[in-house]
Amino acid sequence: MRSWKWKRALPPVLCALLLAACGGDEAADAARAQREAALATAFANEQAAWRSERREGLLKPDGWTSLIGLHWIEPGAHYVGSDADNGIRLAIGPEHLGMLRLADGAASFEPDSDAVVTLDGAPLTATATLRTDSDPEGPSVIGYDDGKGLATVIKRGDRHALRVKHADAPTRLQFAGLQYWPGGRDWKVDAKFVPHEAGRTIPIVNIVGMTDEVPNPGAVEFQRDGKTYRLEALDEGGDELFLIYADRTSGHGSYGAGRYLYTAMPDAKGNVVLDFNQGYNPPCAFTAFATCPLPPPENRLDLAIAAGEKAYAKPAH
Repeated sequence: MRSWKWKRALPPVLCALLLAACGGDEAADAARAQREAALATAFANEQAAWRSERREGLLKPDGWTSLIGLHWIEPGAHYVGSDADNGIRLAIGPEHLGMLRLADGAASFEPDSDAVVTLDGAPLTATATLRTDSDPEGPSVIGYDDGKGLATVIKRGDRHALRVKHADAPTRLQFAGLQYWPGGRDWKVDAKFVPHEAGRTIPIVNIVGMTDEVPNPGAVEFQRDGKTYRLEALDEGGDELFLIYADRTSGHGSYGAGRYLYTAMPDAKGNVVLDFNQGYNPPCAFTAFATCPLPPPENRLDLAIAAGEKAYAKPAH
């Protein structure tokens, strides 16, 4: 009763102000909830689109899951095909595809007389010199099995290898899908780019034990739970920075050899955004025929990044 009498005793103007204030609070809360819902929806849509694109890229007929071979090439001539009498034996393909030669650091290919072969999409009937993946135009592409099979020459250090893909690769046809850490908007973090001196490089070791000096224009620094973390950034010549990192989840739910992340180049004030929800597994998580670069020691973080791709669970067989 006292409460009711107190309310009745209030001046009409004060009552109106109190009611307006309450209504204003409710409106503000509703607006905040609406904004939060819109941000959550936009974030979910952004991540869903990225994951869909990621999966589609892996499963393209010439995507990373289509790899069926990585054959290191010694100087000299080597028969290529699926028959046991070939020096380079294809896991899938015609019994005799042709002859691959490596001399003075240059590779060439001569198709077998009975094989239907293309080079960069055009019929190949005679010996042709092959570009490698270090060429500005990209590698020459040997095609067979009506374009299902693709072979290119890659160069790692002073060595050459024949990389072979096939649309019917078991790793592609029996792909087990991707799994993700919970992540969230709080794993999309603001960071600062700290530039290095011009021309600086960093040694990056790949999974086959070779080391390359890679352009290292600077590092990115970000904070998590009040602590500052730092990642050395690589420049592959495009409009993005490339980050290779390992963290406390590596080998404990995430791929043991680390994960990859791209981000836009810093703005004029050195600001970058690191979306760890889009940290992904390197190709060697899906196939034994990749030459993935590994995280440098500087990029092994004392932090559990529970965002991005988890370790790939290969089919049991």
